[in-house]
Amino acid sequence: MAYNGLQERYAGLLAAAKEAMARAYSPYSGFKVGAALLDDEGHIHYGCNVENAAYGPTNCAERTALFRAVADGKRPGQFDAIAVIGDTEEPIAPCGVCRQVLVELCPPDMPVVMGSLNGKWSVSTVSDILPGAFTPASLENGSAKQ
Repeated sequence: MAYNGLQERYAGLLAAAKEAMARAYSPYSGFKVGAALLDDEGHIHYGCNVENAAYGPTNCAERTALFRAVADGKRPGQFDAIAVIGDTEEPIAPCGVCRQVLVELCPPDMPVVMGSLNGKWSVSTVSDILPGAFTPASLENGSAKQ
């Protein structure tokens, strides 16, 4: 994959996501996912999926990292990149709910680095992974998409 130096830039973030993945609590699916969120001060906020027997309370790695960062005092827009990794054949992508939360809390051009344990990876942006998203601005100007 030729991303002109991006591999070096995001290698550490993917490694941090892999570290977070090891902490996942997934007794029901056995499918562990890790995320690493880089904030505007260079700090990494770790996230892993946390399952629950009732299933609905289960939380994805990406949202765990984002919510943890907010709980640690970061505000929407103060994030520079997120990496997510799973034991998948192709790079793992955030689910729809996580994409919506990314749209809410992150800049539209923020990189979303998606990886797999076999070394495959790709990079997109928040706006590219959820085109036509329902945003806070949609509420403010009455242009919410239906």
